[in-house]
Amino acid sequence: MPVPRWAEGLAAPVPWRQTSGHAVYENPWVRVTEHQAIAPTGAPALYGVLRPKHLAAGVLPIHADGTVTLVGQSRFPHRNYSWEMPEGGVPFSEDPLAGAQRELAEEAGLAARTWREVLRMELSNSVTDERAIAWLAWDLSEVDKDPDPTEVIAIVRVPFMTLIAEIDRGSIRDAFTVATALRAYHMAREHILPGWLAHAMLTRV
Repeated sequence: MPVPRWAEGLAAPVPWRQTSGHAVYENPWVRVTEHQAIAPTGAPALYGVLRPKHLAAGVLPIHADGTVTLVGQSRFPHRNYSWEMPEGGVPFSEDPLAGAQRELAEEAGLAARTWREVLRMELSNSVTDERAIAWLAWDLSEVDKDPDPTEVIAIVRVPFMTLIAEIDRGSIRDAFTVATALRAYHMAREHILPGWLAHAMLTRV
């Protein structure tokens, strides 16, 4: 992983050290491990880690008119309803982009000709080793949907700036969606995206 430029030349950080570890729970999707460890300060510590068995892959689909497609579904951990970009788990053995393309089709009924990877994240890295990759996608066309048997998915198409406003208002809290949308906003404002696309995203309200 690249080191930030401001950290170049600094003394190497002291890492955590593991003295023992074992799995305390496992199912087809996650494993929970417990560890006896030594902290960077030298203090002994007990540490639990949630280890997903899939990579998180997500895509923010952007239409030519500056709208984006979001999906809504009930989420179990918080017992809430969440509006998100299409996202899901991709087996580590699968190409991440292929997994993101599948999620876009299954959840939103869309395919895209243009894909751009924009973000790599470590989600809640104090308690889990879950990793995530996000893309922006455009040049969209409709395909058949095929949601997971456990999913009841609603689909909405809203202006990109409406998505940003709802993030500001606190009505959209999915961290992966929030980070990807704000990254897209930055890219549009800084002329990193194609000009016609950035103009549509920033002016459609």
